[in-house]
Amino acid sequence: MTSQQTTERKPGRVRRAVLAGALALTLSAGGATAWALDRFVVQHVEISDVSAYQASQARTAQSGTAESGTTTASSDGSGTAAVTTDTSYTSDSSNISISTVTTGSGDSTVTYYVADVVLDDATALQSAFANDSFGENITETTSAIAQANNAIFAINGDYYGFRDTGIVIRNGVVFRDEGARQGLAFYRDGTVKVYDETSTTAEQLVADGVWNTLSFGPSLLDNGEVASGIEDVEVDTNFGNHSIQGKQPRTAVGIIDENHLVFVVVDGRSPGYSAGVTMTGLAEIMQGLGATTAYNIDGGGSSTMYFNGGLVNNPLGENKERGTSDILYIAG
Repeated sequence: MTSQQTTERKPGRVRRAVLAGALALTLSAGGATAWALDRFVVQHVEISDVSAYQASQARTAQSGTAESGTTTASSDGSGTAAVTTDTSYTSDSSNISISTVTTGSGDSTVTYYVADVVLDDATALQSAFANDSFGENITETTSAIAQANNAIFAINGDYYGFRDTGIVIRNGVVFRDEGARQGLAFYRDGTVKVYDETSTTAEQLVADGVWNTLSFGPSLLDNGEVASGIEDVEVDTNFGNHSIQGKQPRTAVGIIDENHLVFVVVDGRSPGYSAGVTMTGLAEIMQGLGATTAYNIDGGGSSTMYFNGGLVNNPLGENKERGTSDILYIAG
């Protein structure tokens, strides 16, 4: 099994009611119930104030290596005033343009949302955790996390909090170093690369200039071509989780050029509005947008795009967000 075929578990694919019902059926199992509650429901907070932790790590890095230091995110307050419309945002640090695409008809209709983003500085793309805490089973909606971080734009992240593996580097700080799969690395110089987590370490990645990582997958494009084998990817289906195969709601990140990114959220499971897409369909969308590299992240009901104070997409056709553990965002 290749790294992009590694089994994943994703709590975000389970409605709390479904999970609670499944757990209730195991009450007589004693230890099994306690394990399930601990694994899927109980919050395990490892760092309760991520903002303070990141600040302390930045100070340590600056004092330890004056030459490399730690780059902070770009600010909009140093130049001309930002200009915001219903579908765009322009500032000294970023240009964001959002569009809606609808294809097909009837039950085959697919609706997806595209954010074309050009950054002046790669570190303007930041990450934030639910409740400003790092650990497992800690969730908030994308909108709540975005608002807490003064984001003008955000998408759901990789739902790192439902697993204890993967390399998690956020805003230049290491939070987890358990390489397990094919990851995506955003570098300070504006380049973005798919990489094998098992062949490196978080410390080496930071030394090489990595600013953020995502640990999910698979990679959708190889040098602009649809990657092979992406329809064979499987995820764990504990407690009603949906398989990653077939037509599903999806979120992806694409790279067009240095500091030129494209984010796509495809709605799904809503006949007549949006059926969702296969993994190949998602790759083809990214390819059509001009991306040469693209990467799949958490989907299903977690697929969410936020802009200027509100939801852009319509998750599962219910216009209701589901909690997630993390976001990628650009501050306003």
